[in-house]
Amino acid sequence: MIPDTGTSPHTAPARRALLRGGLVGAVALGGAPLTAAPASATPAPRTPARPTTAAKALRELAAGNRRWRTFRERHPDETPSVRQSLTQGQHPFAVVLGCIDSRVPPELVFDQGLGDLMTVRTAGEVLDEAVLGSVAYGVLELGIPLVVVLGHQSCGAVRAAVEADLSGERLPAHIQYLADRIRPFIDRTKEGDARVDATVDANVLAVRSLLAAEPDLAAKITAGELAVVGARYELTTQAVHRLD
Repeated sequence: MIPDTGTSPHTAPARRALLRGGLVGAVALGGAPLTAAPASATPAPRTPARPTTAAKALRELAAGNRRWRTFRERHPDETPSVRQSLTQGQHPFAVVLGCIDSRVPPELVFDQGLGDLMTVRTAGEVLDEAVLGSVAYGVLELGIPLVVVLGHQSCGAVRAAVEADLSGERLPAHIQYLADRIRPFIDRTKEGDARVDATVDANVLAVRSLLAAEPDLAAKITAGELAVVGARYELTTQAVHRLD
């Protein structure tokens, strides 16, 4: 499916206030059963044509995740010739803004290799100026056509924020920083684990919306040169699917 590239209007002050407040996201995913046999460990060669549009990039990521969750990984773009070619430059086809969770490394869950993805990782996908600058660098300097905000099931940062909001307790200083940026998107219509799950979902979409509303990125979206999408990874099935 070609991603929705529309954006909601934001005033500059509101947008910057959101950025200062930070955003996060992650939620449970659905996916196919893990029934396939393990794949060979032999790395596949670089694919002849790199995706050049958001739609093609999404298809490549979907195909890679399908290989991952069915144990048919190709481990592409790891050969000596690829490594040597990358000394001359890089041409990644997607930026993935994901969580630091050790169970959700983007290159693995999308079965991609060296030079394929530009990844930015923060706890709960919290967005600040450094993260925004890193994403913008990939889009504006390298011409990457797709940004994926990747959340995941059982996000510890989101759970910590939800539980602190309920208890009123202060978290250790730097963790409180994360919680303060997650708090605006807590879904208080839900209870227990459902509140955590709904909150991580809302945060993924909030990060996506904020990125898509940034003027430089919004101009690329309007020109049809960029899509910013939200997605989520299910730890129990290893499947990734769109949220928006």
